[in-house]
Amino acid sequence: MMAGIRPRLRKPLGIALAGTVFAAGWALRGGHAWWLSVAIEVTVLVTAVTTYLRAGDDNDEGALAGSRADERQQQLSLRSRALGWNLAMAAAFTGLTAGVAASATWWWPFLAILAIAWFGYLLGLSRYGIAGEGTADDPGTGHQARSPAS
Repeated sequence: MMAGIRPRLRKPLGIALAGTVFAAGWALRGGHAWWLSVAIEVTVLVTAVTTYLRAGDDNDEGALAGSRADERQQQLSLRSRALGWNLAMAAAFTGLTAGVAASATWWWPFLAILAIAWFGYLLGLSRYGIAGEGTADDPGTGHQARSPAS
């Protein structure tokens, strides 16, 4: 899906698409604040263009904006997303607990968030998990990996 899109365009197009969908949703909402959808769309387009221009730079920010992150930057991104996931799950669990304790009817969206996140976690484990694989130096194999020099 992303192979046909140049790396420098991936993030700006994602920003533009997500922002345009949100602006359209805001416009469909109607009401007295419908005009904010225009401001949202302008802000999104400025952000997408800025990200595209930043992606051309030869520095850490440019590499991140241009989808050319090295291993260090990818590890940092992965750890940051994991922290965000943990905080979101703690907040959802707190909301669920508060809603159930108050005998309120607004507890179910928190349960839905927890269920979807748990499903995503299990899906990730099944897709990216490597529990059955072992390294060549694994003590369970009974031999060490052969050196490429020998």
